[in-house]
Amino acid sequence: MTSAVGAPSIRVEGLRVVRGGKVALDGISLEVEPGIVTGLLGPSGSGKSTLMRAAVGVQRVAEGRVTVLGLPAGSPGLRSRVGYRTQAPSVYADLTVYENVRYFGRVLGLTPAAVGEAIETVGLGDDVGSVANRLSGGQLARVALAMALLGEPEVLVLDEPTVGLDPLLRRDLWDTFHALAGKGATLLVSSHVMDEADRCDTLLLLREGRIVATGTPDELRRRTGADELDAVFLRLIEEEP
Repeated sequence: MTSAVGAPSIRVEGLRVVRGGKVALDGISLEVEPGIVTGLLGPSGSGKSTLMRAAVGVQRVAEGRVTVLGLPAGSPGLRSRVGYRTQAPSVYADLTVYENVRYFGRVLGLTPAAVGEAIETVGLGDDVGSVANRLSGGQLARVALAMALLGEPEVLVLDEPTVGLDPLLRRDLWDTFHALAGKGATLLVSSHVMDEADRCDTLLLLREGRIVATGTPDELRRRTGADELDAVFLRLIEEEP
C-alpha cells in the first residue's frame, strides 16, 4: 500500500479548469503526501469537487497536469489503486447494500469476506439486505464509501464522506481514515465543515478556485493567532492581496 518514500502520491501542477464558462480552478499547484490524512477545506463552490475529479482523472482540464502515484491521473494502471467517493453517492437503487458492494468487489476480484469487511467498516452490517431505494441519504453515502474502501486502495479521494452522518459514526469513520493512513495510504478528504479540520493531519484551504493556505491545523493557528479554525480561515482570506 505504501508509496515511494519521499514521493508525493498526488502532484498537481498549474491546474486550470473552466466549467460552464467560469474558472473553477485558477492555475493551482499542490502535493498530497502518503501516510497522512490531507483535508481539503473550503466553502461550497470553492472548487473542492473539481479538484478531486481532476485527481481521479474524470475532469477535463484547460491547463496543467495531475499525476497520481507517478502516473497521469485516470491512467488504466490506477484503477485498482485509487478509491473515489463522489459527493453524490453512485448506488444502484434496485440492489441491496450487499449486492451494490459485491458488484464492485467482483470487478476488483475481491472475496466475499473483503466485501463484508468494507460494509462493516461503514457501519452497515445490519442493513446488508436492505434495498438501496429504501435507505436514507446517510446510509446511501455509507454504501458509496464502502465501495471506495474495497481492496484498501493506495490512494483514497473522498468528497465530503461524512456529510449527513451522526457524530458517533463520523468519529468512527475518521478513526478508520487515520488507521488507513497509518498503513501508508494517502487520503484526500474534502469538507466544508470547519470542525472536521482538526481531524486532519494537514490542510489545504481552497477559496474561489485558489489555494489560500496549506499547513497543519496548529501551524495555521500560529500563523493567524486565532484558536478556532473558522476564524483561522477568515483571517487567511483577509490576508489575501
